[in-house]
Amino acid sequence: MSVAAPATPSAPPASPPPVRALDQFATFRAVLSRDLFVTGRELVGFLLQVFIQPLFMLLIFGKVLGDLGYASDDFANVLLPGVIALNAFLIGLENTALPMMMDFSFTREIEDRLLSPMAIPLVALEKIVFGGIRGTIAGVVLIPVGMLMLGVTWPWALVVKVIGVLVVGALVGAAVGLAFGTLVPTQHIQIMFTVVMTPLMFTGATQFPLLGLDGLRWYQVICALNPLTYISEATRALVAPPGVESVPLWICMTVLAGVFVMFSLIGMRGFMRRAMD
Repeated sequence: MSVAAPATPSAPPASPPPVRALDQFATFRAVLSRDLFVTGRELVGFLLQVFIQPLFMLLIFGKVLGDLGYASDDFANVLLPGVIALNAFLIGLENTALPMMMDFSFTREIEDRLLSPMAIPLVALEKIVFGGIRGTIAGVVLIPVGMLMLGVTWPWALVVKVIGVLVVGALVGAAVGLAFGTLVPTQHIQIMFTVVMTPLMFTGATQFPLLGLDGLRWYQVICALNPLTYISEATRALVAPPGVESVPLWICMTVLAGVFVMFSLIGMRGFMRRAMD
């Protein structure tokens, strides 16, 4: 009687091969392209979001008060860089924080992103890049409109440099938006925008230079803690007339780089935590 040979143990199932970096980059680009395509379909709503608030600020503070004699002619050169910086920062923040809260609560669209062949931190990074692109567009399109409204002219070489600052400012706003969107509970979204957005707008040195607040030291210190201040000052340092003293550009860019890294890390940590829930 023959004895059957013992069965050889089957090999463990092979783990799926890791996704290559090029494939992850291709997925990243595809997701970003889809978001930009959706922006094109929502162009009217996006333009209303971009123009309504800053146009009224330029109209009242720059045009009406100037025509009434309550503001000097040079004030337009101080106001326009600040309002452009404000627009790039806030649009970058809002277009990252609000969709993030909706994706994790109502639409659950984030689940499709998490199942894509892309590392989870790259999903969060795509949100920052997308918000930064929308913020940059919001700041750039306001430049010619603001120039026409206030009668301000800048050399083209400086306009290119201003756009570079706006790109950085919009990315910083998007990084802050990622942190807010992942850390603030959805039911507190209205409170967050009331408590946070208004102080950000009025302590960001958009209507005045930071160094001009020497007589109000307590308010100068508060404004110095706002990352928007350094976007406004960096933009103003490029185009303001010689009589307006601004924070040096290299200091502004150094602070903004640190703020971007800090809030990106905070936002990605919060994104990972919520993605694992």
